[in-house]
Amino acid sequence: MMGPRPVLVLSQNVKRESGRKVQTGNITAAKTIADIIRTCLGPRAMMKMLLDPMGGIVMTNDGNAILREIQVQHPAAKSMIEISRTQDEEVGDGTTSVIILAGEMLSVAEHFLEQQMHPTVIIGAYRKALDDMISILKKIGTPVDVNNREMMLKIIKSAINTKAINRWADLACSIALDAVKTVEFEENGRKEIDIKKYAKVEKIPGGFSEDSCVLRGIMVNKDVTHPRMRRLIKNPRIVLLDCSLEYKKGESQTDIEITREEDFARILQMEEEYIQQICEDLMRVKPDLVITEKGISDLAQHYLMRANITAIRRVRKTDNNRIARACGARIVSRTDELREEDVGTGARLFEVKKIGDEYFAFITDCKDPKACTIVLRGASKEILAEVERNLQDAMQVCRNVLIDPQLVPGGGATEMAVSHALTEKSKGMTGVEQWPYRAVAQALEVIPRTLIQNCGASTIRVLTSLRAKHTQEGSQTWGVNGESGALVDMKDLGIWEPLAVKLQTYKTAVETAVLLLRIDDIVSGHKKKGDDQSKQPAAPEPAQE
Repeated sequence: MMGPRPVLVLSQNVKRESGRKVQTGNITAAKTIADIIRTCLGPRAMMKMLLDPMGGIVMTNDGNAILREIQVQHPAAKSMIEISRTQDEEVGDGTTSVIILAGEMLSVAEHFLEQQMHPTVIIGAYRKALDDMISILKKIGTPVDVNNREMMLKIIKSAINTKAINRWADLACSIALDAVKTVEFEENGRKEIDIKKYAKVEKIPGGFSEDSCVLRGIMVNKDVTHPRMRRLIKNPRIVLLDCSLEYKKGESQTDIEITREEDFARILQMEEEYIQQICEDLMRVKPDLVITEKGISDLAQHYLMRANITAIRRVRKTDNNRIARACGARIVSRTDELREEDVGTGARLFEVKKIGDEYFAFITDCKDPKACTIVLRGASKEILAEVERNLQDAMQVCRNVLIDPQLVPGGGATEMAVSHALTEKSKGMTGVEQWPYRAVAQALEVIPRTLIQNCGASTIRVLTSLRAKHTQEGSQTWGVNGESGALVDMKDLGIWEPLAVKLQTYKTAVETAVLLLRIDDIVSGHKKKGDDQSKQPAAPEPAQE
């Protein structure tokens, strides 16, 4: 007689891991991701060099940029990479610290899981700690005067100090501040600062990094269409078009049968008359410069040149929008609808310059531009790409401060202050929750600890003295000087961070830790049978080479 047969519920190809194994796996994955980036925190940050599949090189110490290029398999590691992207999109800075914090939050939880504490208890404590962290942060935050240029530069500088461009920190800070101030736009009491659309970064390899600047206007990588058009116009009247200046072809295909020869001549004449009509519509408003997103036919160029009008064709739509914001023109879709108020007169100078081996059209010296172009010069493409990423961070920080003018001290001071406050609070708690709650306070110390490690000072000694410092009254702004590893009052060093960035960092880090602790089962779906067979013969190929 046969014994009871084993019951197969899941298909045989499904791999299932559950319980403790999954939790330790997730925690290890998160820690690994955090370790990759750990050396990228602080002013003594190391850079990472990544080769992408196409063979291009990325050199950066921006947490998000590194993780974007890394291919990972573990699902928990993927969600860690997601959070640095969220951080980058939301506030633009703190991508490295959010990963390190989340990794640390998980690694302190490992201890409790080993002691058979239930994940939901830990999660409850983490949630409570997060609420307290947010309220403590808001207490520590100090308001800032947005119009005080020196203070604003200091804030941006503390964001740039950890990046590769800290050699030209002053230049980069003023570039970021000018660009953001230019695109700041207030409507019905609502501030709108759209860096992505209206502050374009143009990278031109060559020259010195010191030559980078913010233009009071727009630069387009285009030349004039006809060699005899003017290349330099003072106070140009600018017309922006959305339509092409060539003969209109019908939407549908049409065949025309012609019996008489004169009809053919008449058709050609109609085409010419149509183009002439368009150009006359344009000349009616007496522009000096016509910019269109579509093409301009040779005949139209001829008419425009005779009327002494410079034309630029096939400009990107985004560039056209920027030019419109900068010189006050309106983009017109049909030439017969052109009116005087559509002409932009805000720019004082139009010129075409040759930089390197390309021609660039500059529309500069605008009266009150609401859009701008940042011209970056540098030795190589890699350096330029890194400088652009760093500038984006600087502009985001500046934008955050303009939208929410609250600051907290940098350099690990905020973390220590919050950590100290949480430890004090946990002493009044009862029950098993107080341990994970206290562990959150410990996890926060990872930021100052990493700062100390990265500049090669003695970790234990400095951290202990920093902890002791924070137990005294009124020393909430003390942190680590990331250059030397000594204890410093951040007020004197002038290192401040926007409150929005810190809040987002804490929220994201704790939420991710909570999310990954919740997982206790990973079921990886089965492969299709066809895949297995097709893969097997392909495996030995490299050996034969």
